[in-house]
Amino acid sequence: MYIVGLNGSPNMEGNTSFLTGRVLEECSKLGARTILLDIGKIMGEQKCGYCTVCSNPCTGSCYKGTSLEEAFELMKKADGIVIGSPVYFGSVSAQLKAMFDKTRKARVNKWFYNKVGLGVSVGNARFGGQEAALKAMHDMMLVNGMIIVGDGYIDDDCGHHGVCAMRPAREDENAVKRAVISAKRMVEVCKATEGIRFN
Repeated sequence: MYIVGLNGSPNMEGNTSFLTGRVLEECSKLGARTILLDIGKIMGEQKCGYCTVCSNPCTGSCYKGTSLEEAFELMKKADGIVIGSPVYFGSVSAQLKAMFDKTRKARVNKWFYNKVGLGVSVGNARFGGQEAALKAMHDMMLVNGMIIVGDGYIDDDCGHHGVCAMRPAREDENAVKRAVISAKRMVEVCKATEGIRFN
């Protein structure tokens, strides 16, 4: 099993990176291979950091030979994808949104079809827009044909829509606990859906 984490924050060592990494760490303990990609760095390296619909259908020429192409190749091989973002004005970061805007070729070719997706969000306050940001991540996953996990256990509470934290995330015991529970759920669903993925 292979699970890719996306740190959608421009901060490579911040709260979102920590919490996404905590999910991946638990997935590793459960037997999965994992990797964390820094989307802020990847998108910052692009000649054009946002989609201009330069071709229709998308050929992917704008990111050919770049770290974004490498990221998409890793995501194509994954069984699951953990998407993390800080809350920016009630939604996801510009970097994460820009990356998913460039998944037009991936969507047409079903690269992420039936991959298991989990959202992780960190806000500045307890009710700082985390669930709204998670809903935006859910849209990105649904458009790509992914399977979204949220709550799913009787004995454990994963969080309704994904993992929500208030910064500093390391000190949010509720969020750290849910990161561990959600990792367990993600691995379970990855195993159960293995036969319906193209990779």
